[in-house]
Amino acid sequence: MELTIDQMEALRTEFYADDKNRFALNVVSRSDPLEACLSRLSLETTNHVFSHKVDEIKPVTHQKSSGRCWIFAVMNAMRIPFVKSLEIDDFEFSQSYLFFWDKVERANYFLNTIVSVYKRDPKEMPEGRLVSFLLSNEAIAADGGQWDMVANLIEKHGVMPKDCFPETVSNENSRNMNRILKSKLREYAHELFKALEKGESDDTINDMIKSQMKTVYRIVGICLGIPPKEFTWEYTTKSKKAHKIGPVTPLGFYNDYVKTYFDVANKVCLVTDPRPNHPTDQTYTVDCLGNVVGAKPIQYNNQSVETLMELASKSIKAGEPVWFGCDVSKFFSRKRGLLTMDIFDYELVFGTKVNVGLSKADRLIYGDCAMNHAMVLTGVHEQEGQEVSKWRIENSWGKDSGHDGYITMTSDWFKEWVFEIVVDKSHCPKEVLDAFQTTPIVLPAWDPMGSLALSE
Repeated sequence: MELTIDQMEALRTEFYADDKNRFALNVVSRSDPLEACLSRLSLETTNHVFSHKVDEIKPVTHQKSSGRCWIFAVMNAMRIPFVKSLEIDDFEFSQSYLFFWDKVERANYFLNTIVSVYKRDPKEMPEGRLVSFLLSNEAIAADGGQWDMVANLIEKHGVMPKDCFPETVSNENSRNMNRILKSKLREYAHELFKALEKGESDDTINDMIKSQMKTVYRIVGICLGIPPKEFTWEYTTKSKKAHKIGPVTPLGFYNDYVKTYFDVANKVCLVTDPRPNHPTDQTYTVDCLGNVVGAKPIQYNNQSVETLMELASKSIKAGEPVWFGCDVSKFFSRKRGLLTMDIFDYELVFGTKVNVGLSKADRLIYGDCAMNHAMVLTGVHEQEGQEVSKWRIENSWGKDSGHDGYITMTSDWFKEWVFEIVVDKSHCPKEVLDAFQTTPIVLPAWDPMGSLALSE
């Protein structure tokens, strides 16, 4: 039905007839809409006090203008037990080291995926939905990632201290590097499609990818630097004693000095996907999602949100931080570091409620939410005999963001906007672990559960 001139005039008249609309217009036209909706009562009743916290390490990290939150989150979680074992004051793992290898490995994964998609269905051309999605900005040369992707990088390439492989400009602001990579990868995808259409042999296709990867490696290396094959790390303990580790490879450093305290192979990824046709106690994977050819595929164990909350709290009380993924764009005051369902009074300003008209399942179905950011849970708060009411979060947006770099999240917010946690197997009951024995259901590449954590 067309919106007629009479209807538009009626809408205009009705708008200006309401005093509250005119007042809201005066306020919002001069300020950010969310700041105008900020609830003073919510600020007065939500604080940053917690009954249980894991040891927290300085400095507060900063991913700058990049989508590396998923890497920062695991590095922040990993450093807590590692630093405690060495008795040092502050420490950062090199986020740029894993970022380098993700760029290289993901390009190789993309090129091989393009080939495999064509081979399984020659009708799947670039104009088709799947290849079109793979060629999109969201999928190709993206910064974001998921838990299994970072675990695969660590198990293949190891880790190293930030002092031994520091940041570059393109680590901290990856946009232009990504633009270069996206253009080259689309060009290479075109070359591979043409070769496959001609019926070129597997050996020829593999030789093409090897040649293409030389250019990708050169671009990434120039932007991010080439990681050393070996390094030597020197540090001083709290008691002022100097120590040295190395020369050692990054993989040797992980296996010999880090893995004892944080073994990614012993961690499990649990999600909460409440869509009616996605039962719990079942594993899922996502078509064409990954970053390392030949590595463990992406796998989710679907559980209730109550199970995720229970196991996350159990882990924190045992002194272990929890990597988690959420939709950070909803009900979040970035300046104040608060994630709470009553932080914004939309109804007061706009005369309607926002982000509450759909269930969590319907928001996934209608594209109104998806995991877009990864952080670390480091604390919980509960009164004696009561359930956990709020959670402490270590973010990676620097000390000036939130409450000195940390965020308080209410349990009500957790239930609505958290989608994924990673905990040690030792905290999971048998029935949760048994679900990993099910055959994974394959979700399409564009499914919201395949979204990448990348908020900056």
